[in-house]
Amino acid sequence: MKTAARRESAAGDFMAGRLGDRRMHPLRIERLVYRWPGAERGTLGIGALSLASGESLFLYGPSGCGKSTLLSAIAGVVDVPKGAIHVADQDVGAVRGGARDRFRVDHIGMIFQVFNLVPWLSALENVLLPCTFSQRRRTRTGEDPAGTAQRLLDELGLSDPALASKPANELSVGQQQRVAAARALIGTPDLILADEPTSALDEAAKVAFVELLARECAQAGTALLFVSHDRSLEGHFDHSLDFLDLNRSAD
Repeated sequence: MKTAARRESAAGDFMAGRLGDRRMHPLRIERLVYRWPGAERGTLGIGALSLASGESLFLYGPSGCGKSTLLSAIAGVVDVPKGAIHVADQDVGAVRGGARDRFRVDHIGMIFQVFNLVPWLSALENVLLPCTFSQRRRTRTGEDPAGTAQRLLDELGLSDPALASKPANELSVGQQQRVAAARALIGTPDLILADEPTSALDEAAKVAFVELLARECAQAGTALLFVSHDRSLEGHFDHSLDFLDLNRSAD
């Protein structure tokens, strides 16, 4: 478990930006301001945030406070001002249209609360999907993408070959979650965004999943941003930060 003193120090570091050598930070946010169209007040107002390669951050806060909006902004799902968000040294706000979709699959792995697996594809086929859409991630898996996908499933506790060949809609919730994590990890993206991915799991399964995910990201050198309202998980990450301290949209 990370100590309270370390967490407080980490919060100060993140608020200060910790930009340092920008080449080593897959995620950098500076002066991000975002308001949903038609909204009376801002949703996001973030001065600075950065994550280094292999570093994990647990971002906690109540439901509806803007955590998911932040992940959408980082992933380029919503339009953000130029210069506010950089992923893998690319200005997300400067990328438009189909190029943004290609950039997202090249550099970002995403784990959703509802997993978003293709139900009729097997577990193994779901894991390989990023390699279908991204030549960069396919190349980074090596000469045997299917073997790499199976290794990830093995390390995430799905070593039974029968499970790998099962359609996703025949897997348990916990198994689907691990498939979603393997899909996010394959091809070593620069950054993984996880949006409340443990909300449907019991306590033991939550802890096991978070430990596996954090370990895989650290070994791959992938930065991990994990958002949740469940603070019981924060000790499994390098740093934790209260989203309400980070976000100054009301100021």
